[in-house]
Amino acid sequence: MTVTPKISINDGNLVVHGKTILTGVPDNIVLTPGSGVGLVTGAFIGATASDSKSLHVFPVGTLEGLRFMCCFRFKLWWMTQRMGMYGKDVPLETQFMLVESKDNSDGETDAPTIYTVFLPLLEGQFRAVLQGNDNNELEICLESGDNAVETNQGLCLLYMHAGTNPFEVINQSIKAVEKHMQTFHHREKKKLPSFLDWFGWCTWDAFYTDVTAEGVHEGLKSLSQGGTPPRFLIIDDGWQQIGGLDSNDNNCVVQEGAQFANRLTGLKENAKFQKNGKNDDHVPGLKLVVDEAKKHHNVKNVYVWHALAGYWGGVQPNGTGMEPYDPKLAYPVQSPGVTGNQPDIVMDSLAVHGLGLVHPKKVFDFYNELHAYLASCGVDGVKVDVQNIIETLGAGHGGRVSLTRSYVQALEASIARNFPENSCIACMCHNTDGLYSAKQTAVVRASDDFYPRDPASHTIHISSVAYNTLFLGEFMQPDWDMFHSLHPAADYHAAARAVGGCPIYVSDKPGNHNFELLKKLVLPDGSVLRAKLPGRPTHDCLFVDPARDGISLLKVWNVNKCAGMVGVFNCQGAGWCKVAKKTRIHDSSPGTLSGSIQATDVDSIAQLAGPDWNGETIVYAYRSGELIRLPKGASLPVTLKVLEYELFHICPLKEVAANISFAPIGLLSMFNTGGAVEEFEVRLSSDKKPELFDGEVSSNLSTPPSENRSSVATIALKVRGCGCFGAYSSQRPLKCTVENVETDFDYDNNTGLLTLSIPVPEQEMYRWPMEIQV
Repeated sequence: MTVTPKISINDGNLVVHGKTILTGVPDNIVLTPGSGVGLVTGAFIGATASDSKSLHVFPVGTLEGLRFMCCFRFKLWWMTQRMGMYGKDVPLETQFMLVESKDNSDGETDAPTIYTVFLPLLEGQFRAVLQGNDNNELEICLESGDNAVETNQGLCLLYMHAGTNPFEVINQSIKAVEKHMQTFHHREKKKLPSFLDWFGWCTWDAFYTDVTAEGVHEGLKSLSQGGTPPRFLIIDDGWQQIGGLDSNDNNCVVQEGAQFANRLTGLKENAKFQKNGKNDDHVPGLKLVVDEAKKHHNVKNVYVWHALAGYWGGVQPNGTGMEPYDPKLAYPVQSPGVTGNQPDIVMDSLAVHGLGLVHPKKVFDFYNELHAYLASCGVDGVKVDVQNIIETLGAGHGGRVSLTRSYVQALEASIARNFPENSCIACMCHNTDGLYSAKQTAVVRASDDFYPRDPASHTIHISSVAYNTLFLGEFMQPDWDMFHSLHPAADYHAAARAVGGCPIYVSDKPGNHNFELLKKLVLPDGSVLRAKLPGRPTHDCLFVDPARDGISLLKVWNVNKCAGMVGVFNCQGAGWCKVAKKTRIHDSSPGTLSGSIQATDVDSIAQLAGPDWNGETIVYAYRSGELIRLPKGASLPVTLKVLEYELFHICPLKEVAANISFAPIGLLSMFNTGGAVEEFEVRLSSDKKPELFDGEVSSNLSTPPSENRSSVATIALKVRGCGCFGAYSSQRPLKCTVENVETDFDYDNNTGLLTLSIPVPEQEMYRWPMEIQV
């Protein structure tokens, strides 16, 4: 029997599952079917050239009439999304692409939709990205970043993987590339640092580089006094010893206090963090700050900021004490793909002044000594920023891939030695040079910054994070960035963090807080209810443009332990503009939009519910407070103005006994309502064994029972947090207990909503045992 490859080149056409994806494939394009576990449904694309060069552009074929979504770097540091149907729509620096096609090989009109992932890879010393041209050709741009590093071919420049579930295809494709490259690990293999489950505060938007030891104290105190105590702290840019340039120099670019050409002059804290402005070798000032944060404010994790090169401008080449790291002045050279998108003021500054680059063979020593000092001061981890600068400095070091890998490996080795919780947040790092080299780093900032004073930034921030997460979320846990709780878009940002599965932290100035809002995210012990997966766009949002098309709402799905959730956001009106080459408002008054949600918007809802689930759910709409029993296949409408949101908590309905069904909802006042439910078990009153939740459902509503009936089952729950707990029960419960103490409850016969009050626990992360007799 002949096995036909699912991805092949036939008569100049690239064919995937019987559907032509690209036409006019040139003769120098080579396809190699994947082999080995996880690779059999994929294939590699390679190319050959007549000359050896350090930069090649290979046309791969013509793309026309197929919907795609891609993630591309709109500037050196960050990605955002773009949707289109033609090769000319594919931007420069595209690092991930998902293409939709129908399998029409047998002429079937109801054939399944096929999703194909395109992943440009690293091969040897070269990095590939995708781009399009005016002839609708898809191109591979292959470059080394060092004129001395040349090639005339690449065999595995692009990996393709296809299937019928887009989320599974993306997941499988990254795992297949992991096995092929063996230079990075998938997120699921990485240790997540504990700070993710606690509320945090970052000093950046509160103080920028003017942060001081006193400012740190005031910020922690202010949030704690309002009932939302931060349990992790990030001391951002502004604590280090820097210098080297005259701030009056016209070429010295300063933004939000950061002098981008300044360089690191020492490994320890600057005078603002030293006791009385003086360094005390016996008790460093940084240690005093950290000790106070932990002892007086009960902070569990303190992170500090540094750049991958030390500081924005690197390390001072002739700085006292820096000699062991052999720093040399280097001048960045950006890829043509990056300069073809958005120029960057950081690079403008460094192009003039240069960057003090630690020698790659000495960079582990540099990181290790820096991190060892930080650890000795009680610091628990680092936020490592400005990472992509390294790709511009590959000349003389074997190219961008080699230099980036040297730096990433050294960083991860130092973190493993000095911070045992794998405590690192990677930032400004959206290049594949780094992503495909990271075996350990588990948290990644997922989009450009939260800009409190830029009205154009808020809607595109949310949509960019969601779409970037389709790609980034396979490598690391995405971080949706800090935000301000007292801000016109605060509710919008907060709701997005709740569905994102991300760390939740703010950058409020001391005294400028919205505690009513924060208490929808933060429990009294300082913990948060974090969803379990990286939040991603729903299936029906993958190829629409909720930032620009004027008609689409963004829907983001996630799961908790016992239920799913869908956040819906109106993100229209702003985005990155390829003409202006910046993020701008393109519609100053975007309209009110309508859409709908359904249970299957949560892609893994069936696995969550169990094998016998018939599709019926209870849906709790957070903002409206509505509770709806939703039949299989039914949908709920939602209408939102720009910068509005709704959070739908989707709970599979469980048949407890004949005509009695139940679904736990969670803490009704919390954005992530269902995140409070840790366990759900049904214990029948008969001789049957206890049933763990498996999603078995009856859709028959019963008439109200007699009050003197006997209990047929006990619902056993474990619930975290405090406040008003809600659940759906098709009949009025007979009795409710919290920690074996009977408690009053309310029951609405019209909706089936059961509510009761849970007290504030005395222990951190406490899970209340709750029983409901029905």
